[in-house]
Amino acid sequence: MSLPYYTDPEGAVTNVQKNYRKTLTACYLGFVTQAICSNFTPLLFLTFKSAYGIGFEKLALIPFAFYLTQLLIDLAAAKFVDKIGYRICVVSSQVLSAAGLVLMAVLPELLPVPFSGILIAVVLYAIGSGLVEVLVSPIVEACPFENKDGTMSLLHSFYCWGAVGVILGSTLFFTVFGISNWKILTVIWAAVPLYNAFNFIACPIERLTEDGESMSPGQLLRLPLFWLLILLMVCSGASEASMAQWASAFAESAMGVSKTVGDLAGPCLFAAFMGIARVIYGKMSERLDLVRTMTACGLLCVVCYLTASLASLPVLGLAGCALCGIAVGIMWPGSISISSQKCPKGGTAMFAFLALAGDLGATVSPAMVGGVSNLAGGDLKSGLLVATVFPLILTIGLIGLNRRTGEVSK
Repeated sequence: MSLPYYTDPEGAVTNVQKNYRKTLTACYLGFVTQAICSNFTPLLFLTFKSAYGIGFEKLALIPFAFYLTQLLIDLAAAKFVDKIGYRICVVSSQVLSAAGLVLMAVLPELLPVPFSGILIAVVLYAIGSGLVEVLVSPIVEACPFENKDGTMSLLHSFYCWGAVGVILGSTLFFTVFGISNWKILTVIWAAVPLYNAFNFIACPIERLTEDGESMSPGQLLRLPLFWLLILLMVCSGASEASMAQWASAFAESAMGVSKTVGDLAGPCLFAAFMGIARVIYGKMSERLDLVRTMTACGLLCVVCYLTASLASLPVLGLAGCALCGIAVGIMWPGSISISSQKCPKGGTAMFAFLALAGDLGATVSPAMVGGVSNLAGGDLKSGLLVATVFPLILTIGLIGLNRRTGEVSK
């Protein structure tokens, strides 16, 4: 006898026996999609320079446009996601990501100015990536999983595995088939979000709060505790991005290796350690106190930044860079989990503000490292030394949070 069917809160006809594992799989691939959007195009910068005559000053606009677009989507999502609905928005995120990647391979050849085509494609998939960042965490948070902290940490590990997969997969493809076939690989990567769009169409999606029960943006912004949570997200994004964005250059300068080896020893190793940390915490979270664990990770991150920036031996500097991935691993998902615990009725607006704060930290901190390094005559270690302030502030904030008692409720 077949089970009865009904329409869930997000408009999909589903079986009474909801398969939330399908939702989790779709969200895993959502973060893999974001990793593709974030990490693939930078691997093509030198190819764009030689093929289309694009200078470094214009190439620098690509990551700027990507992160600026994500920031604007984070800011706007607090207003439109609840009105449009989670399902429509998250399916659109996958379609836009796929379309942007496909257009990356097509538009430069069609438009008279190739850089314009690249920029249009980047903005398009950045919109999709921004929506993923805002939507996927609350979708998982709304699912009836028992171990929310561990599930959230494991979820965010898939961004790391996606980053590792993109770097290793692209390096292998270019080695076997040549960098000249980059357009084929771009379309191959676009198949991931296109496939995942159908997963989001069919999987069950619940609401975080009932209609009218979630806090408004104004209510959130009037809470002193919420500003502390925002500070944690800013520092989490900054602690992660400062090292991640400069890991390749650091490996090349510290070890004197080629760019390929630098990519593997720097950002790839960093992302792998970050993913391992998130998986380990996902498995052990029920036995660990989240705030205390994050505080310990904050202190470890400070040590890693100091080691990378002050160590005289190159191998120690590279070890500090790689182990920093372990230290920052649970910072972003942990900050989200803490926010969900402290503001259980924060709703979509809270997740949008958290994504905005994390992206703000991830946008400002690498630029700060680059600026300080430039002022120091190209000494990257000086920039990383200044960036130590971010995990230090995070640690102090967590110590202050641990002294507070009770939860915010409305």
